Amino acid sequence: MTVLLPAIIPVAFIIMIGVIAGKTLTLHKKTLSQLSVYILAPALVADSLYTTTISVQNATRLLLGVFIVAFILFLLVYLTSYILKFPSITRKSLIATSLHPNNGNMGLPLVDFSLGAEGLERAIIYMIGSSILLFGIAPAILAGTSFKNSFKVTLKSPLIWAMLAGLSLRLLRITLPFNLGEALHLLGRAAIPVALIILGMELVNTSFKVTNFELISLNFRLVLAPLIALSVGMIIQLPPLDLQVFILQSAMPTAVNTIPGFFTN
Repeated sequence: MTVLLPAIIPVAFIIMIGVIAGKTLTLHKKTLSQLSVYILAPALVADSLYTTTISVQNATRLLLGVFIVAFILFLLVYLTSYILKFPSITRKSLIATSLHPNNGNMGLPLVDFSLGAEGLERAIIYMIGSSILLFGIAPAILAGTSFKNSFKVTLKSPLIWAMLAGLSLRLLRITLPFNLGEALHLLGRAAIPVALIILGMELVNTSFKVTNFELISLNFRLVLAPLIALSVGMIIQLPPLDLQVFILQSAMPTAVNTIPGFFTN
């Protein structure tokens, strides 16, 4: 708690600024979201992978852990839905809300404030794996699209291209001239506060209603997921810092863009 409280308070403070801004200013949330998705977040990913100190082995373990935790959660949610005889749409909704944590808008700043720059590097690796699941695999399973179409959607994600750009710069040992590396770093650092402000603006128009579905989803997302992450992380022998990041990211609430992406078609 002594570590998390100094991380939670600044995050809550910036989110509250977003709430106030959403109520008092005529900001265009869609414009801010596009700025975050297409410019700031990709810059953060590219900069992190370009300057990262994490080894390929550790990054691979983190990604493997993300997929294992998601698979275990999928099996548990599917089994629970079968036992409780949920209809298909409810089962799919529960799978979507349980498998996809908000490890971007909320997870990255919490890790950054609590575990610093090295923790943030690992949190971004987690977010990349989670994005592959969210945009590349989940639509094929939940929305009935083909894996080919899901792969095309994945390739349209700016995060994927930012990942490839950052890895290419690092592997080829390219030094960006004219302080362009610093410019990339500045853009990336802007991603976290902007994302939190957008999250605060989202809360202005969010209605809160708790039913049995929300309670079940909450327990899967906030209780079971981090416990599974702890077990999986220990089994695949994640180093202490990687394990801390892995558990924190797995304990985030449901991503705000989960349901619309799967059930609009």
